[in-house]
Amino acid sequence: MSTQVIGGTGGNDDGGRRGDHGGTGSDGTAYQGPVLEVRNLCVDFGVDKRWVPAAIDLSYEVRAGEVLAIVGESGSGKSASSMSLLGLLPSNSRVTGEVLLNGQSVLTMPPARLREVRGNDVAVIFQEPMTALNPVYTVGFQIVETLRLHNEISPDEARQRALRLLQMVELPDPEKAFRSYPHQLSGGQRQRAMIAQSLSCDPKLLIADEPTTALDVTVQAEILDLMRNLRNQLNSAIVLITHDMGVVADLADRIAVMRKGRIVETGTADQIFNHPQHEYTRALLAAVPHLGQGDGDDEVDITAALAAATHTELQTVDHDELERRERDVLAQLAGEHTTAPRTGDPVLELVDVAIEYPRQGRVPAFRAVEGANLTVHPGQVIGLVGESGSGKTTIGRAAVGLLPVAQGSLRVVGTDISGFRPSSRELVKVRRHIGMVFQDPSSSLNPRLPIGESIGEPMLLAGEAKGSALQKRIEMLLDQVELPRSYRNRYPHELSGGQKQRVGIARALSLKPKLMVADEPTSALDVSVQARVLELFQNLQRELGFACLFVTHDLAVVDVLADYICVMKRGRIVEQGSRDQILRSPRDPYTQRLLAAVPLPDPALQRERRELRAKLLASTD
Repeated sequence: MSTQVIGGTGGNDDGGRRGDHGGTGSDGTAYQGPVLEVRNLCVDFGVDKRWVPAAIDLSYEVRAGEVLAIVGESGSGKSASSMSLLGLLPSNSRVTGEVLLNGQSVLTMPPARLREVRGNDVAVIFQEPMTALNPVYTVGFQIVETLRLHNEISPDEARQRALRLLQMVELPDPEKAFRSYPHQLSGGQRQRAMIAQSLSCDPKLLIADEPTTALDVTVQAEILDLMRNLRNQLNSAIVLITHDMGVVADLADRIAVMRKGRIVETGTADQIFNHPQHEYTRALLAAVPHLGQGDGDDEVDITAALAAATHTELQTVDHDELERRERDVLAQLAGEHTTAPRTGDPVLELVDVAIEYPRQGRVPAFRAVEGANLTVHPGQVIGLVGESGSGKTTIGRAAVGLLPVAQGSLRVVGTDISGFRPSSRELVKVRRHIGMVFQDPSSSLNPRLPIGESIGEPMLLAGEAKGSALQKRIEMLLDQVELPRSYRNRYPHELSGGQKQRVGIARALSLKPKLMVADEPTSALDVSVQARVLELFQNLQRELGFACLFVTHDLAVVDVLADYICVMKRGRIVEQGSRDQILRSPRDPYTQRLLAAVPLPDPALQRERRELRAKLLASTD
C-alpha cells in the first residue's frame, strides 16, 4: 500500500494500521468504529475584521491503541485543529465540519455534555505545562480535583488514586510531587505530572500537543516509553502533535503531514519516512538535524559507534572501574577547562564556581552547581548539555547576573560579577553586553505588549535608538528571524510557540551583544524553521562575532552549531571537550547514556537505539 498524497483538499485516509477495538457509546453499547473521526474540519480565526483560515478540510481517523502523529511547520494548523476538537479555541474562532467521538458528534454537543467529555473521554497534554497547570494549587490538588469532578469518590480515595498515578508516570517521589507546586518541579517532572492528570480518568482518546518539547533527551526517552506503555495498558487512541521527527519515528503508527492548514500526505510511519511522496514531506525530513552532520562529511553512524564504544564496558567493566574512570575524567578536566581555542580575552569565564538558590522561608538554600570551570571566547559557541535539573540553566542565569555566585569567580566581558548585587549599577552595565533567549517564550514575553514593542524595548531603555530609527531596527530584526513585519502589531497569544521563540531571539539580538546566553532557543521550533534559525545564528555570529553559551537538550543541534561541548550531571561538569571528542568518542558513561537516548528520525534505527539504551541502563543499574 502506498502513501496517500493529497492535493487541494484534505482526504479521508484509512491506510495504515486498523485495530478491531472500539469505544462505548453513550447508551452503553459497544462501538466498533474509530475512536475519533474527523471529516472536512475547517478552523478560521477572526483577525482585523476578516476570517483567516488555520485548518482547511481536514479528514482523518484514529482507532483504539493507535498513534496518529500530525506533523508540520509551526503555524501549519496542527495545534489549532486539535484544540478545536474539544472547543478549546478562543472566542474569535469559527469551526465547521464534523468530529465524531465513538460515533457521537462533538461539535454539536451541549456545553454540559462537552464538559463531561473533556477529561473523562478525551484528555489533552498541553505544550507548556508551566502555563497549563494552575500555579496557585499543588499538583496533587489539581489531580484530585479532576478525579472528583468526573467520579463520585471520597477525597481520601481520590488522593490514593492520584498517588498511584504519580507513581505510574515514574516520578521519583510521588508524595513530594503530590505536595509540590508546579514551579517546584523540573520541566520533565511537570510534564509527567500533567500526563498523570490527563490519564486520571482512563481517557479513550489522548491528544498530546508537543509532549516532549523542551525536555532533555533522557527524560524525553522516558516520557516516550511511558506513553508507549500506557497506550498498551489502556488501549487508548493517541493524537500526537509534534515537530520532532525522532519522536514520531519512536511512537507513531500513522502520520499526517500538514502544510498551511491542509493535510498534504498521510501514511504509515514506514511509508512516510522511507517513501515520502509529497515534496514538502521530503523537505521536512531533509531539514531534520542528525548527529554526525556537524562534520561536514558523510553522516556518522552514531548508534554503531556508540554500541562499539560501550560493548566492552557492558561486558567487562564493573561499577568500581566505572567510578574510577569518572574520577580520572574529573581530575583531568580540572586542568583541561581552558583548552578551547583562544581567539581573544574570554567573554565568559567560570573558575571553581558554586551557585546556590537562596533560602526562602522554611525552604533551605539549595546548591545547584558545584566546582564549575568553563571558558567561552569571542566567536565560540559552547554547548551546555545534560539532563533536566543538572544545572545547565542555572549556569546560564548566573552568567547574566540573575543568580548569585556562592563560591569561585565568574567573569563576564572582563568583569568579575560574582560579588555584585542584582540591582547594582556595575551589573546593569555588564548586562548591556549580554543577550538572553529564555526557554519558555510564553512566560518571557509581556502579554500586554505587541511584539514590536517587546523587541524594541531593550534598545529604547538603553538609549540605542528611538523614533523612526527604532522602528527600522525592529523591522530589520523581524526580517532576520524570518517573521513578517506585519507581526509587529500582534500580541504574543496571537503567535504560535515557534513564532514566539523567534521573537525572543530577535529581542536578545537587539543590542548586538558580546555574549549570547541561549536557553533552549530551538526547543519550540519545527525542524525546517529550526534549520533556518541555526543558520541564522551562525550567520549572525560571523557578522557580529559574539560568543554564545548554548544550553540545550538536543545533541543534534549542538552537533551542528557548537565548537565545544560541556556535559553536566547533578550540578557538576563531568566531561568537556571538542564537539568531535564528546559526540564521537564519549569517555564518560553518563555521556554515552545521553547519546543513546537521542531519538533518530527512522523507525527501524530508532528501535535499535532504544534497545541499546535499555542495555546501557541495565548495565548502570
